[in-house]
Amino acid sequence: MAAEGDQPVMIEIKRMSMDTALTIAKTAIEACREQGVQVAVTVVDRGGHPQVVLRDVLAMDLALEVSYRKAYTAMTFTSTTSSLEDRFTGPFSVGKVDNVLLSAGGVPVQASGETIGGVGVSGAPSGEVDESCAEAGVAAVEMDLEMASF
Repeated sequence: MAAEGDQPVMIEIKRMSMDTALTIAKTAIEACREQGVQVAVTVVDRGGHPQVVLRDVLAMDLALEVSYRKAYTAMTFTSTTSSLEDRFTGPFSVGKVDNVLLSAGGVPVQASGETIGGVGVSGAPSGEVDESCAEAGVAAVEMDLEMASF
């Protein structure tokens, strides 16, 4: 018998649906197109695994890997990647860990204060534009995520 305060045998985990992740990615692509740029977008789940990956026709191939790393970093640190750019500057810092990219363009995806994923955008002339497109993607589903029942 489990003592009071022990961990439960099972826990419920909130996850984004594929349709929600796809809405985030498509909205980010559209937001960047409105600014005249073509980008790659990756939406990762709460484990950092790619859930949706889109690359507009003229976006560079390299943008795929960069968008994934931005999404992974935003999810991992529960923070926009622009806010992390100057945080880890030492030669052996966290910023040197595989898949971590401390460059603007990544935004966490949250529901009821819990991080459930991240979105990364790459290919615009600046990280600020990348990040504004990522934020547009999250904004498109924000109300649905907040109102979702689990």
